[in-house]
Amino acid sequence: MEKAKVYFTREITSENIIKLYKMLNVDLKGKVAVKVHSGERGNQNYLKPEFLKPMVEYVHGTVVECNTAYDGARDTTEKHIELMKEHEWSKYFDVDILDSEGDLVLDVPNGKVIKKNYVGNHLKNYDSMLVLSHFKGHPMGGYGGALKQLSIGIASSKGKRYIHCTGTENASYEDMFHADQDKFLEAMADASKSVVDFFKGNIAYINVMCNMSVDCDCCNVAEDPCMKDIGILASVDPVAIDQACIDLVKKSNDPGRDHLLERINSRHGIHTIESANDLGVGSREYELIEI
Repeated sequence: MEKAKVYFTREITSENIIKLYKMLNVDLKGKVAVKVHSGERGNQNYLKPEFLKPMVEYVHGTVVECNTAYDGARDTTEKHIELMKEHEWSKYFDVDILDSEGDLVLDVPNGKVIKKNYVGNHLKNYDSMLVLSHFKGHPMGGYGGALKQLSIGIASSKGKRYIHCTGTENASYEDMFHADQDKFLEAMADASKSVVDFFKGNIAYINVMCNMSVDCDCCNVAEDPCMKDIGILASVDPVAIDQACIDLVKKSNDPGRDHLLERINSRHGIHTIESANDLGVGSREYELIEI
């Protein structure tokens, strides 16, 4: 079987995002959802809209997000819309909070932990998706990249809680922090499979390895980045692109590498990639093509 291709450049520019996207030789047809991370209020590390503007415009995309399952500036549609204005997403793009009108249930027939996934109802309005991910650490998942965007990122507020609580209906907020860790990661992989199946392969992925903190963009007070920037990656395989990012961190001689790896490893972050590989979401075997 041919290895998945992951394109890579060390120079982080808006123009290079488009350059790598073109290397994928894909045509995202119809109405294109562009999944970003809006950035929690107070967060300093998220990818800024003006940086992503050329890429979003190139695919004529609509920026999409979903509400959170925890208190903050994004836990209701009304608050989230205000934050999107505050962070200037709305200044540059059409913005759609996918779960502003409830949930859409996607089946996960072969899921290891969950057999259904609650995503934002508006997902049904899109024909294809571009997943723009900021690769960094994460307090619960170990790391955040393409697979997290596909799973927790596309999940509705209810769906986020459902994934965190490994398929428990009507779970409480506190339950999200007491679930079995590996099952939570497997549930994320299950959820990502449902979104990939929904779009029937009409998805492309770009990971930007900059501002790499051990904390996620969902943290209103995030630790400052611990590593120097590494570059941009693009692929049509979400498993391969995340695996390539992990490998680039491991190969780095940056003094902050061990701090980031401790966060990833202490949360068993690689298990999300392992589980997604097992489900056929993508492949851990890849060819890194440096541009």
